[in-house]
Amino acid sequence: MSITLTDQFGRTIEYLRLSVTDRCNLRCLYCMPSEGIGRITHDEVMRFEELTRICRILGIGTVRVTGGEPLVRKGVANFIGELKSVARIRRVAMTTNGVLLGEHLETLVAYGLDAVNISLDTLDEEKFRRLTNGGGMGNILPAIDMALAFGLDVKINCVPMRGFNEEDIVRIAALARDRNMAVRFIELMPLGTAAKIQPLPIKEVVALIEKSFGSLSAVSLATSPVKAGSGPAVYYTLPGFAGRIGLISALSQGFCKKCNRLRLTAAGVLKPCLSSDLGIDLRRLIRSNASDGEIETAVRELVAKKPAGHSFGGVISNAAASAKQDHRNKEMFRIGG
Repeated sequence: MSITLTDQFGRTIEYLRLSVTDRCNLRCLYCMPSEGIGRITHDEVMRFEELTRICRILGIGTVRVTGGEPLVRKGVANFIGELKSVARIRRVAMTTNGVLLGEHLETLVAYGLDAVNISLDTLDEEKFRRLTNGGGMGNILPAIDMALAFGLDVKINCVPMRGFNEEDIVRIAALARDRNMAVRFIELMPLGTAAKIQPLPIKEVVALIEKSFGSLSAVSLATSPVKAGSGPAVYYTLPGFAGRIGLISALSQGFCKKCNRLRLTAAGVLKPCLSSDLGIDLRRLIRSNASDGEIETAVRELVAKKPAGHSFGGVISNAAASAKQDHRNKEMFRIGG
């Protein structure tokens, strides 16, 4: 059994960001508080078979496995294999910080992983330690090249932050010069600890890149040698670059009119929007022996309430601006990366 989900604004929902854990091996300043977190218990975490059942019911075409850090959960490669066996799932991707990626890549590829996004906000070792509260980046660049060698669709995600990594923007963009991959710059979402950090607007990122490499040219995704993916990024090429540059302007420009996704937390709460307080507890439904039909009904009711857009600052995409919310007490690692 699978369904087709369309919201009240005519958007077809075909992409699920699925968190398998709220745990992480790093403590990035804009994601997790340095003093630690109150983790959900083992029994509260969704079992892999429960997650696979949900994906089968939803009829989703693309699943992105996230965390926390998904590779800290045992068995995630086998889970990816289970997802690939679901009839309507065409693509399974993962978002990771890259620290553990190299040691798991061969197994992940063997089980069918199609794509990997790697978070990388600086190439400076000392900055990386400060950003992650003590983490090391020595394994990340080798893992990127390994992923490319395995034929995965690779994207680098960089969050520009004023006063922290402006001078890293050009070096990170240059990773796409000799590699057939995308380097993407994502405006910081003001969630949890990130609300205390000043984002660097995408227009300033563009100015830094073009000053060093020349004018960005829009990519024709129909002819691009690099896969487009299913997300909100707008892609560009640069003279002499093998890869491309992606820009995600969630705040300054917005992309909500084309939003095609839902988010499922590690505790089983299905959310229609990153910024929304709406959600349904699918773990409770499943563990109370709800039928597939009952789960479908609950999901349809949620999708019908999916807002027109987020309620963050900058360009508030939601026509109902009264839906503004305080996001300081929300954490990205709990919502799903």
